[in-house]
Amino acid sequence: MMTTAKLLLHCPDKPGILAEVTDFITVNKGNIIYLDQYVDHVENIFFMRIEWELREFLVPREKIEDYFRTLYAQKYEMDFRLYFSDVKPRMAIFVSKMSHCLFDILARYTAGEWNVEIPLIISNHPDLQHVAERFGIPFYLFPITKETKEEQERKELELLAKHNITCIVLARYMQVISEQMINAYPNRIINIHHSFLPAFVGAKPYHAAFERGVKIIGATSHYVTTELDAGPIIEQDVVRITHKDSVDELVNKGKDLEKIVLSRAVQKHIERKVLAYKNKTVIFS
Repeated sequence: MMTTAKLLLHCPDKPGILAEVTDFITVNKGNIIYLDQYVDHVENIFFMRIEWELREFLVPREKIEDYFRTLYAQKYEMDFRLYFSDVKPRMAIFVSKMSHCLFDILARYTAGEWNVEIPLIISNHPDLQHVAERFGIPFYLFPITKETKEEQERKELELLAKHNITCIVLARYMQVISEQMINAYPNRIINIHHSFLPAFVGAKPYHAAFERGVKIIGATSHYVTTELDAGPIIEQDVVRITHKDSVDELVNKGKDLEKIVLSRAVQKHIERKVLAYKNKTVIFS
């Protein structure tokens, strides 16, 4: 496949930004294959994602970032990220005891649906080691207690750095992530929450939903921040239920929804289609 560059940026909205960015690419003989932009008129912020082929691009790929920062980013006060299609994200999966999201992710991964590498799986319980072994992915166990949490997370961070991990997926990982790890991977830790946030909190949301007689249940995937379950939302969905559904049926429908919503969010992240700004996201098509 043709190697491409993907540029995501946001900055205060001013006339001429779109023209200048596209001119930078076309003047240097880049063939633009994707362009999407959005203006938040409340915040007066311009958002953009653009992708172009590198085959005949005149600027060497190792200098594109410096050129763009010097010529445009400083001028327009841009916050930008540059990615290349032939550099795969390296994703770590964190799990505890529930397997449905893990199986779904690994099935998509082994089927070649995602342009990503998964070098390792980390868990605070041994229960899902057999799943990792089935898919041939190294499994690392870090049992966590209140007394050992800080030390274990330090070891996890060392392991993640050793494997050059660029993003983390919490596939129903039942531990609160520390501020230290969040700061090491800002807007790069993806969680799945078993509710259509904000909604029923606590350990048994489906039981609470059943007792309340709700007509829909949902799932939310978001980036992890220091405020619990309040990070920028990437993907959400719901499924309808009726009074005929038992708690077990609610749980099964919820699990199906969780793995779908999480996988959609992961796919958008690894395709570089998510741009986080403050506590919201712009999701490019």
